[in-house]
Amino acid sequence: MPDRRGGRRSAVLGAALALLALPPAARAETLLRARLNADILSTNPGVRRDENTDMVLQHVVEGLVAYREDTSVGPLLAERWETSPDGRTYTFHLRPGVSFHNGAPLTSAEVVWSLRRYLDPKTHWRCGRELSGGGYARVVGVEAVDTQTVRVVLDKPFAGFLATLARVDCGGTAILHPSSVGPDGAWRAPVGTGPFRIAGWKHNQYLDLVRFAGYRALPGPRDGHTGGKAARVDRLRFLVIPDPVAAEAALLRGDLDVLDNVTPIDARQLRKRRDLRLDVRAGFDVFAILFETRDPLLRDPRLRQAIALTLDVPGLTRAVTAGMGRPNRSVVPVSSPFHDAAQAQVPPPNLAEARRLAQAAGYRGQPITLITNHRYPAMFDGAVLVQAMAMQAGITIRLETLDWAAELDRYNTGRYQAMSFTYSARMDPSLGYDALTGDKAADPRKVWDDPQARALLARSRATADPAERQAAFDQLHALFLRDVPAIVVFNPPRIAAVAANVTGYQGWAAGPQRLWGVGLR
Repeated sequence: MPDRRGGRRSAVLGAALALLALPPAARAETLLRARLNADILSTNPGVRRDENTDMVLQHVVEGLVAYREDTSVGPLLAERWETSPDGRTYTFHLRPGVSFHNGAPLTSAEVVWSLRRYLDPKTHWRCGRELSGGGYARVVGVEAVDTQTVRVVLDKPFAGFLATLARVDCGGTAILHPSSVGPDGAWRAPVGTGPFRIAGWKHNQYLDLVRFAGYRALPGPRDGHTGGKAARVDRLRFLVIPDPVAAEAALLRGDLDVLDNVTPIDARQLRKRRDLRLDVRAGFDVFAILFETRDPLLRDPRLRQAIALTLDVPGLTRAVTAGMGRPNRSVVPVSSPFHDAAQAQVPPPNLAEARRLAQAAGYRGQPITLITNHRYPAMFDGAVLVQAMAMQAGITIRLETLDWAAELDRYNTGRYQAMSFTYSARMDPSLGYDALTGDKAADPRKVWDDPQARALLARSRATADPAERQAAFDQLHALFLRDVPAIVVFNPPRIAAVAANVTGYQGWAAGPQRLWGVGLR
């Protein structure tokens, strides 16, 4: 008798091969659904942005360099580069065979156009000040050496130049095709080189990205924002679901495949589900209590020191993060290679010394207003605990709960006494200190306006030598604990819940979700 099983196997194999041979439109589309807690602000990388905007656009656009998993800077669109002996000139060699979403090949012309556009003050690029005279160095020349080579010249050496180009909040200094803007220079949409391109955006509802068939990934496994960026699904859909309870319900009923930014309390419940798995990473985000040091009451550092001495940092961290966060009094995250023994010290509370310092500062029970919000539970819960702990030393803190937009406005303008706040991941400690340090008259967001701190920060950014940088960070940390322009309390965990049929999801301590390399069974 003939082997009918062999015939069936041949038929199944033939059907599978026929399915693979069909054009993508004729096959069932693979759709991966993830959540945004708020809509993105724009599609203009590094210009009108927030964390959600940055995250989404990292799937669409790419820069010359990017951060690796270990927070070092690696190649992306540039396959290599050289730095001149005087540290002022960078020569980038582009990867061959890279195409934009419109099919045009990547050449030095688009790199020169993109960099000059960012440096034009009219663009309002987030990192424009850094590289145009208001920061640590100024770009004085951008030119094409040939079709695959670009030269960038600085006015002085700047060891943090590549790290600045790689910054996610600067849009990764994405290289764009000039058709991204109109004839008048007005923004249209990003024509980039990433694994996905934008296919549709319904404001406050969803954003769709589709696989870019012409994408050419760096070889190797996933490595930060550099290698292994192949698209494994046909379409990514980011659903805007502001309410965390509604987002969790969508995950549980199968309307979401990936839920990022899960709270530790919710994670404990989701861990029991057999149809989900949790991805937990020690985060690079920094939770802190910020002080307006020009405030008549808080300008005395002794009162700020007193508040810091009331805090049981490990206990507060356990309570707010369900034991998943890392207590940390340093601006340098616990997961950073620069978090050494000096950074790791967590002083215990000392209520008697807190009372003495507060009295010496002339404090007589005046209420201190601490701003917080409900959008981020850790910020609210942390503020409540700070209020209770300070009360033990007779320091009165009054909570003012605002919506997130209003709190950001107060942060940007410096109109507050104290604020519960979280800084998103900054992979280089210099960038972490830079978020806090500067001239308050020019930039009210800065909480630490101290000449010695600024000099140390400049030193940390002027050298690439790890030992010299570590010494600068250790001195900054000691000075920060003395001045207390803010109290760093912990590094929150980064938690994602993913459906059991999702493959390849891998969180990253240094950043939000990455959905390249992620597929569906």
